[in-house]
Amino acid sequence: MNGTSGTLNASDLRGAIAPLRGKWGWIVALGVVYLVTGIIALGSVVMATVASVFVVGVMMLIAGVAEVVNAFQIKSWGKFLLWALLGMLYIVAGFATFQNPLLAASVFTLILGAALIVSGIMRITLALSMKSQTPWGWVLLSGCITLLLGVLILAQWPVSSLFILGTLLAIDLIFAGAGWIGLGLSLRRAH
Repeated sequence: MNGTSGTLNASDLRGAIAPLRGKWGWIVALGVVYLVTGIIALGSVVMATVASVFVVGVMMLIAGVAEVVNAFQIKSWGKFLLWALLGMLYIVAGFATFQNPLLAASVFTLILGAALIVSGIMRITLALSMKSQTPWGWVLLSGCITLLLGVLILAQWPVSSLFILGTLLAIDLIFAGAGWIGLGLSLRRAH
């Protein structure tokens, strides 16, 4: 980082990447693991959906316990009760995901579809309000695709809840794997 402007210049970037050059093989191996895992998840999207719901359930439990612990740090009774109730809500929701992961996937998919629709509408509105500026077409296209994706998810809901989360997880793993492999191979060429 350049101390005066806070920007990263080329020599700073080379210095930061230098330690990674010798580890390019490990980075490629990590990418292959991501890629294979993504392909396996794509082959069994229902199981990948259940796995992603379990991960969310674990995160809810961790957040709930943290909220309850935080409640005991609050001195006033009203705030303690609010924090403790919020933490218990997270804990109950976390256990609910373990009890019925397909129902949890259905709820998560419903929320995802609705969020995509709202996000798409907001992007379209933003694009139309910035027509005189350069990138408005890309923002409009992004908004239309996001809106369409949300509509497609909700049009097939609740059936889509069996495969949407798993499919998104698989796609993310595949692209992350490809990214790590690309980074590792470019480090190898630079080595």
